[in-house]
Amino acid sequence: MKHVAAYLLAQLGGNSSPSVEDVTNILGSVGVEPDSEKLSKLLGSLEGKDLVEVLAAGRAKMATMPSGGGGGGGGGGGGGG
Repeated sequence: MKHVAAYLLAQLGGNSSPSVEDVTNILGSVGVEPDSEKLSKLLGSLEGKDLVEVLAAGRAKMATMPSGGGGGGGGGGGGGG
């Protein structure tokens, strides 16, 4: 997730195609070390793609996921006296 966040920060800053070095520098500025394997995989999967379309596709996938959550029970009545 830290790699995605740094990638998005670079994009928001105007870098349309952040590199390994760009993301590493962003992470390093807050004292975080990147996982080079995960970072390379992320950048490879995003290469040549429009970020807005990638985010839209992810959002569409999440919309079809069951969210569970049966509602839970209400709180017990409170005491008094």
